[in-house]
Amino acid sequence: MLRGIHVPLITPFDASGEVALDAIEKLAYQALDQRAAGLVALGTTGEVAALDPSERARIIEVCARVCAERQKLLTVGVTGNDTRSTARALRELPEGVGAALVTVPYFLRPGERGVVAHFEALAEETPVPLVVYHIPYRTGQAVGAATLRRIGAHPMIAGVKYSAGGIDQDAVDLLGELPAGFEVVGGDDLFISPLLALGAAGGILASAHLETGSFVDLVDAWHAGDAARARTLGHRLARLSAALFAAPNPTVIKGVLHAQGLIPTPDVRLPLVPADPEAVSQARLIAVHPGQ
Repeated sequence: MLRGIHVPLITPFDASGEVALDAIEKLAYQALDQRAAGLVALGTTGEVAALDPSERARIIEVCARVCAERQKLLTVGVTGNDTRSTARALRELPEGVGAALVTVPYFLRPGERGVVAHFEALAEETPVPLVVYHIPYRTGQAVGAATLRRIGAHPMIAGVKYSAGGIDQDAVDLLGELPAGFEVVGGDDLFISPLLALGAAGGILASAHLETGSFVDLVDAWHAGDAARARTLGHRLARLSAALFAAPNPTVIKGVLHAQGLIPTPDVRLPLVPADPEAVSQARLIAVHPGQ
């Protein structure tokens, strides 16, 4: 279900500050045309925290229509740090959503027992499979391999977006023994190649807004056992990812996409501020001249 590259779409804004739905549609088609396995709407990259409910609904509608037309998976980010409101948000997901990316409860730090109880409760109520979003440097809550295996044993838990800030012992442990039907997708763009080498199914990668096909080729190379090609491609794409994350995500990506004429403005909503022109220029240089 999660194999391949899933692009977590940015939310472009027009000159008046409104969501540019036509630009979202174009980005969605472009990603899928370049062989992305699916799209992720309302993720961190989409500045979901800065969107109001009506904006979120319109974004889901556009992405659902495009994914339905292309028969690709649409995953929607569902955030919340209490179980009741998160369950309600899951129940209210519209038709066309194929999976939900649900963050480990943030700020509260409920402990691993609380994390298990949270996801087991959600799994009993969700209408779509869940992908656990494990990102401890944002949530403040560590979750070990044994806990992820326990959560992943539930049939409504499809996998985990693994974003631990690198390749740690838990990643090695988890990928060495996965529950049936439970997949790992990388969420730290810079480390996607080594995670794929360890057996990850794919990635949810903001960097894949650019060179989507190359990231797809990277997944295919590792899955085919072509280590030489995968290593070369992985090193090159890691340089691109490092440049795109030189400032808070998605500011550099928006700057590059705007410079390429793909979105109407590079604007982000506060508290984010636009990336420095130097960071955008460097990322564009790497994207255009990948050997540098």
